Formats: sequence, structure tokens, C-alpha cells
Amino acid sequence: MNLGMFLGALGSLFAIMNPLVSLPMFLSLTASYSPARQKRSALRVGLYTTIFCAVVLATGSLLLKVFGISVDDFRVAGGLVLAIIGIGMLHGESTVHDGTASEQAHQTEHAKSGDISFYPMTFPMLAGPGTITTLVLLAGHADGPADWVAVGAALLVILVALTVVLFCAGFIGKHLSQTLRTIMTRLMGMILTAIGVSMIAAGVKALLPGLAG
Repeated sequence: MNLGMFLGALGSLFAIMNPLVSLPMFLSLTASYSPARQKRSALRVGLYTTIFCAVVLATGSLLLKVFGISVDDFRVAGGLVLAIIGIGMLHGESTVHDGTASEQAHQTEHAKSGDISFYPMTFPMLAGPGTITTLVLLAGHADGPADWVAVGAALLVILVALTVVLFCAGFIGKHLSQTLRTIMTRLMGMILTAIGVSMIAAGVKALLPGLAG
């Protein structure tokens, strides 16, 4: 397994799919659920997110070829997406996890009458544009079995952590202060912005080699 690839993928996926950042929304949407129903929803979120991410990871490179987009083109566009999401998180406006005001209202209504496991928890919160971008780029850079194993292992670690955190949401929510949630969101926002800038720089350097000197 490529250790460097594993650590890079783990850092990127953790920043965008941070379970503790998603926890408050899960608790909000399942506030009226019984503890047993909340745990069942957590397990379904973990399952749906795993399936969704596996499909994106497996078909990411193919999608780029179908649309005639190079990895470097997508790297620049994806870097912009991640940077915008990260800057929003730095300002406490994590729409990638919470959604817009109108989306939040719709999600709340949906939670009262339906299952929130796929919508809105899996998509667009956990496996939204930022996650899709990250997975497609990781698939594009994977070169050989060692890289694929590293990316798969990193994704598995994040998905297991996510499922465990949501499964224990009731307990964790009682001990996770608003201050800690805010610090985590800001920190992940900074990391995500830095990852986005790095992607943009690498993409531009590859597309316009003359700028590299």
C-alpha cells in the first residue's frame, strides 16, 4: 500500500466528510426519533454513503473520459469547489453540511415524514460536491494496485468513523460543546481551503507548464 497516498487521501476525505461537523445536523434531523430509530438511521447513512462513494470512486475516471475532461482540468475546478467550501466553513457557513436556508427547511419537513438516511444526510451533506470532487481526483491519480488499496483503505477508515460517530450520536451530542464544534468546523475549513489551493496550483502548473519557469 502506498502510505503517502493513504495519508493524503485520509486527510482530504476527513476534511470534507468530518463526522463531528455532520453530527449536529444529524442530531437536529433525528431529534424526534427514538434512540433505536436514530441508531437504525445512522447505520443506513453509513451504508448509503459507502455505496455512493464506492460508485463515484469506481466510475470517476470513466466520467472524465466521457466528458473529455483531463485530470488537471478537473483538479483546477475541484480545487475551486473545495476552496469555496473551506472558506464558507471558516466563516461558519458550512452549506455543504447544512444546506441553504430553504434546503434546511425542506430537510426538516422531510425528516418529520420520511427517512433522512439518503436525503439529506448521504446526499448532499456527506457525499456532496466536495466529496465527489475529492473522490474523482483520487481515482484520477491512482496508479496501480498500491494506490487503489491506499485510497480504498482511507475511504473505509472515514466511513467506519462516520458510522460509529452517528451511531453514538445521542451520547456524543451530550458531551460535544458548541465551542468544540465551532473549532472543528473552522479547522477543517482551513485545511480544506489549503487542499483546494494546492489542487488549483498543481492543475494550473500542469496545464500551463510555462508558468512553472
